[in-house]
Amino acid sequence: MTAAFYKEQHKFFVAVDCIILGFKNGKLYLLISKRKFEPLKGQDTLMGGFLRTHESLSETVSRVVYEYTGIEDVYMEQVGAYGEMERDEGERVISVGYYALIDLEMFDEERCKIHDARWKELEKVGKLIFDHNLILEDTIDLLRRKAATQPIGFNMLPEKFTLPQLQSLYEAIYQTAFDKRNFRKKMLEMDILEKQEDKDKSSSKRGAFYYKFNKEKYDQLLEKGSYFSI
Repeated sequence: MTAAFYKEQHKFFVAVDCIILGFKNGKLYLLISKRKFEPLKGQDTLMGGFLRTHESLSETVSRVVYEYTGIEDVYMEQVGAYGEMERDEGERVISVGYYALIDLEMFDEERCKIHDARWKELEKVGKLIFDHNLILEDTIDLLRRKAATQPIGFNMLPEKFTLPQLQSLYEAIYQTAFDKRNFRKKMLEMDILEKQEDKDKSSSKRGAFYYKFNKEKYDQLLEKGSYFSI
């Protein structure tokens, strides 16, 4: 690429901010850390990084998410671009927000020590640097829209889960209670869950059967013109 093509144009920094979400014990959690450098060193921040010369945006996001979680092949989606002139006190930085949904059972806790990071209950997240609270708000709005029509929530569950766990996840996403009977009926009628032979008996002697999400059956559902729905 010849630099002379755009020599009269201004240059800016490009960054990604990653909203890394997990689910545990009926609550959604956000991974945040203490900023390591000025400006606003030591304050709470989303996970992020700058675009490198030989990276695409998606490669940068994958690198950042792996660096902070130790997990590969994570479900990620772009939220939007943020480019207000004064959004970053250090330089003119254009940031592209992405959210990532992870299974907390796969999370490498050592990463928290390395990056001075911690999981914060979503409802208790306080002031974040720059416009990170706005990015987080936009993420939750998008997550709720997508989760209503696509089975993206399963990315925050382990491979095997119970129906109570599944309902608890969606109640955490939407911050509302679902009727137990109606929720289970709707989930099972879509025929995208495979019932397992073993049970989770951690909450009761009777236990609850485990299920697995069947991606092939979900694809067949789409081919028939039917859709996932909460």
